[in-house]
Amino acid sequence: MSDYAKALKKRSPLLSAFLVARKRQIRGLIEGYLFISPWLIGFFVFSLGPFIASLFLSFTRYELLSPPEFVGLGNYNRLFRRDPRFLVSLINTAYYSFFSIPFGRVLAFFVAILLNQKVRGMPLYRTLFYLPSVTAGVATSILWMWIFDPYYGILNLGLRVIGIEGPMWLGSREWAKPALIIMAWWGIGNTMVIYLAGLQGVPQHLYDAAEVDGADWWRKTLHVTIPMMTPTMFFTLIMGVIGSFQVFTSALVMTDGGPADATLFYVLYLYRNAFQYFRMGYASALAWVLFIIILVLSLIQLKLSSRWVYYEAESPR
Repeated sequence: MSDYAKALKKRSPLLSAFLVARKRQIRGLIEGYLFISPWLIGFFVFSLGPFIASLFLSFTRYELLSPPEFVGLGNYNRLFRRDPRFLVSLINTAYYSFFSIPFGRVLAFFVAILLNQKVRGMPLYRTLFYLPSVTAGVATSILWMWIFDPYYGILNLGLRVIGIEGPMWLGSREWAKPALIIMAWWGIGNTMVIYLAGLQGVPQHLYDAAEVDGADWWRKTLHVTIPMMTPTMFFTLIMGVIGSFQVFTSALVMTDGGPADATLFYVLYLYRNAFQYFRMGYASALAWVLFIIILVLSLIQLKLSSRWVYYEAESPR
C-alpha cells in the first residue's frame, strides 16, 4: 500500500472499509477460479480447443499423414455438389429422427403416467423400465441383433406363432431403419424418468379443482397434466432432436451402414471419413454442417415454443 493510500486510510474510516472489502472480493475471486480451474482446463483443452481446430480444419485438406493444406470452401463445395452419400446419410438420419422422436416421446409419456400410480412394487417397475437405458450401447446392439435374426430371432418366431412371416429386418433395405427405430423405443428410460419427475411436480390443487368441476381422468390429463408438462416435453424434444441426429453406435455395430447404405446415418458417415478414409478436413466440414443443422432446428423449436409451451406464472407474494 502506498503512502498516499495509508494517509487516506488514516483520514477516512469509510475508505479503509472499502479497501478491506475490495481485498476480500479479489481474494474470493481468485479462490473461485482456482476451484473451477480443473473444469476450465478441461473445457479449453477438450471442448473449445477442438471446436476451433475443427473449424480451421474444415477449410483444409488434411489426411493425418500430411500437413493441412488450405482449400477454402473446397470441402463444402464437394459436400453439397459432388458427394451423393452426404445426401443419403442426411435423409436416413432425418427419417430416423422423424419416426423415433414423436413415437418415442409419446411412449415414454404413457409409461411415465403408468409408473406414476400408487401401487405396490412401483420402485421395482420403475427400475425395470429404466434399466435398458443404462445398458451399454454395444451390448444393447448385440442383444437386438439376436432379436432381429430373421430365422432364429425371438421377434420373427413370435410372428410365426400368429401366422405372420417376419421380414429380414437388418438384412432388408426396407426394414433396417424401422428395426433401429424399434430398438430406440426400447431405450426410453431416460425420457421416462424426466417425464415422471415432471408428473410428480404438477400441483395437486389443480387436479382437485378439476374434480370439483366434474372432470374425469381424460379431461384432467388433457387440460391439467399435458399443459403443465409442456416445459418438460419441450426439453425432451430438444434433447431428442440433438440425440437422434447423432445416432451412431447401433448403425455401426448392427449394420455398418448397410444394407446398400440403408442405415448410413450422418455421424457414421462422418466417422468413416475421419477414421477410415483419414479425411479429417472433410470430416470436420461434415461436423460443422451437422452443427448448423442442429442449431437451426433448435432455434426453430425455441421460436415455436411460445405457441404451445405453458409456464405457470408465480403467484404474487
